[in-house]
Amino acid sequence: MFEKLNKIEKIVFDSLAVFLVLFYCGSAVWIPAPTQYHRGVYVLITYILVFLLYRSSNKYMRILDYVLIALSAGTVGYWILNFEALNYRAGAETPVDQWVAVVGVLLGVEIARRAVGTVFVVIGGFMLIYGVYGQHFPDMIAHFGDSFLGICTTVFFKEDGVFGIMANVLATYVVLFVLFGAFLEKSGAQKFFIDFPVAAVGHLTGGPAKVAVIASGLFGSISGSAIANTVSTGAFTIPLMKKVGFKPHIAGAIEPAASIGGMFMPPIMGAGGFIMAELTGLPYSYIMLVAIFPALMYFFSVFVMVHYEAKRHNIRGEKSEKSALEILRKEWYYITPLILITILMLVGFSAGFAAVMGIVSAIAVSYINKDTRMTPMRLVEAARLGTESSLKIGATVGIIGIIISMLTFSGLILTFADIVIDLANGQLFMTILLIALASLILGMGVPVTAAYLITAVVAVPALTHLGVNELAAHMIVYWLSQDSNISPPVCIAAFAGATIAKANMWRTAFAAFKFGKFLYLAPFLFGYVPGFTLQGEPWDIAKTFVMITIGTYLYAYLFSFAWWPTVRGWFTSQKDVVEQ
Repeated sequence: MFEKLNKIEKIVFDSLAVFLVLFYCGSAVWIPAPTQYHRGVYVLITYILVFLLYRSSNKYMRILDYVLIALSAGTVGYWILNFEALNYRAGAETPVDQWVAVVGVLLGVEIARRAVGTVFVVIGGFMLIYGVYGQHFPDMIAHFGDSFLGICTTVFFKEDGVFGIMANVLATYVVLFVLFGAFLEKSGAQKFFIDFPVAAVGHLTGGPAKVAVIASGLFGSISGSAIANTVSTGAFTIPLMKKVGFKPHIAGAIEPAASIGGMFMPPIMGAGGFIMAELTGLPYSYIMLVAIFPALMYFFSVFVMVHYEAKRHNIRGEKSEKSALEILRKEWYYITPLILITILMLVGFSAGFAAVMGIVSAIAVSYINKDTRMTPMRLVEAARLGTESSLKIGATVGIIGIIISMLTFSGLILTFADIVIDLANGQLFMTILLIALASLILGMGVPVTAAYLITAVVAVPALTHLGVNELAAHMIVYWLSQDSNISPPVCIAAFAGATIAKANMWRTAFAAFKFGKFLYLAPFLFGYVPGFTLQGEPWDIAKTFVMITIGTYLYAYLFSFAWWPTVRGWFTSQKDVVEQ
């Protein structure tokens, strides 16, 4: 979409992208605690760039886009400059405050419509109606309501609104890690993340499919997006899978099923891990430690299913010209930024500082190979790529602000746990199933990270009330929030895989649903097995890991249906015996 911009707009976009890198990298190093400027600047830049990228098709309507950019600067700037005064007169806002809030809320809705889609806007619009006319809703969810001006003031100025937790996490952590992923990709690491798995397992049974699993784990750990992971690694692995004999819809399904594992894989974990740290108050380094084993089990389950899928059809890969050891010996330095980030966070440095050091190390790594050296132009391209990647999730802050603000304002956050527990009859198993259903429905119109945040706010209390520890409860919600990537009817990542594979979308979606089955087992492990989240004595945790690894293998084997030909052959032989 960047290429559609005119020359001046491209200069503006690149200038803001470079400013974003410098501002947030500098802030992470020199400013100990985030201020309103961090949130405000990120929201403002996001609004401006969305209006530039998702432009009106009519050239006369472009004038309206520039007017909306000016209004964005006015409303967000008003919040930044009057931050303290607005806090002092909370509850007694002036008419100017109220009308600025109305314009700000409506701009947030329009931003979401352009970048994310109409369904998201419908959800936001419904929540605004719920806020204004709460007294007319069923008794179970009714509240006193407020005027439209009052509701917009609550959404735009209160701490749980537009500039609330989503904006804070995005501006403090996520933008830096998205930028890190972009800089690491531009350093040449993406090629290594594909070449190494090809050499390591490309020649084995189902080789290219196993390459897809490993490459998705490596690249997904920095991309933070299942769809970006599917498109980037899938462009290489899906044609390769088809070439060696996988059916198009199977090839198109394996890649997205593997790609969503990147959302669970440290050090980035999408934006979900950072939101989890913000909500729980736990260090992000601890959340990373807890997340590693479940993420590895997810990839292990897909790997096993892929192996037996290939074995059923006698599919083998092709041997690479280079050995894995040779590639690792020559290009090992590409993984040093990831190792550096992990070590820095584990020893106690902030996630933001670690991300900045990761960006610096990615730039340094690029200079080892003269073909990948990051010249000033390449640095600008990396800043542009990272900024553009963050826009989709950044564009949701307005609607997320509406939803969370109205859930708090109405008191539904306090009553939702009781409603879910009543519907589940106090059973944890049924509660998890209801949360899975809610996440799937919400994911039809909301990006997965946003779906996690919204669901976590209302569902975690229900899980903790039933005895699940807080971090495990968040992990349950976070894992389930990813299902709309591969579960019909939405499954955007699966549809992306189908497009690359030139396969039937629905067959691909249901096949991806099959390969990603561990996604639905892990939440129950989080809920029922304390050792899965490192709760308990070291020996008990070690035994738990061994048992879960064995169980995951059996689970993947069962759902791969590799046993079916044997069972069918046995029934056929028994039938022949009877007939004789």
